[in-house]
Amino acid sequence: MTDPTLHPKEYGTPDGRTALQSKVTDANGSALATYQDLVIGRRGYGALLKYEIIVTFAALVPGALGLLLRRLLYRGLFRHMGKNVVIGQGVTLRHPHKISIDDGVLIDDYAVLDAKGERNEGIHIGRNVMIGRNSILSCKDGDLSIGDNSNIAMNCVIQSGRTVRIGKNVLMAAYCYVVGGGDHRADRTDIPIIQQGQIIRGITIGDGAWIGAGTSVMDGVNVGRDAIVGAGAVVTRDVPDFAVAVGVPAQVTADRRARSGRTPVRRATGSD
Repeated sequence: MTDPTLHPKEYGTPDGRTALQSKVTDANGSALATYQDLVIGRRGYGALLKYEIIVTFAALVPGALGLLLRRLLYRGLFRHMGKNVVIGQGVTLRHPHKISIDDGVLIDDYAVLDAKGERNEGIHIGRNVMIGRNSILSCKDGDLSIGDNSNIAMNCVIQSGRTVRIGKNVLMAAYCYVVGGGDHRADRTDIPIIQQGQIIRGITIGDGAWIGAGTSVMDGVNVGRDAIVGAGAVVTRDVPDFAVAVGVPAQVTADRRARSGRTPVRRATGSD
């Protein structure tokens, strides 16, 4: 598989925005068209009425009745919805026809599933995944996937401007920020940074990784399989498989395999 970080995606429009951003902030467009582009992802009254009726009658209904209504009605909005999916109260959906949810997924109250974009595939959530209360999965014309049996705790933000892949059996503690929206260019001083475009490389978090509370994983980073990133770390470069990384910026301090005597402990020197 080609590593997306080797071939970054660039936004170079005159105002540095994506095509969708330009469309939804067009002063000459109608408010209804803007709403359809931003929220529904399709033009036309059929898609609009379908979304509005289902969300109006199901999104905010509390208790077991609400869970039942969402399980029955949201199948008509998603690209795919598996068996035994639980969707909490007040979950926000954008471009739901680009969202796929496999069996046994739990999405807690007030989470956001935002698959918006012009050319992207959207969001795929694997089997038996838990998405915590108030957490946000947000696409900016990018793709976002979460592997089977992973657990995203409350108040996390995972953003994708290109490709963000979270593997299987990943633990992500509360208040983590996966910054897959890229970096703004800042080479010039004669125009605002917002007009200089962006470079987006993508993020991969390997199977079995554990991301501690309050961690930020920056664009262009690969976190290896079964790695541990300590709470509050800022990950600015790759973390190898089975490594333990802590600090700001995160530094590798150990190899988990050393505990079994298979691999020597690797101490961070700041020179690699």
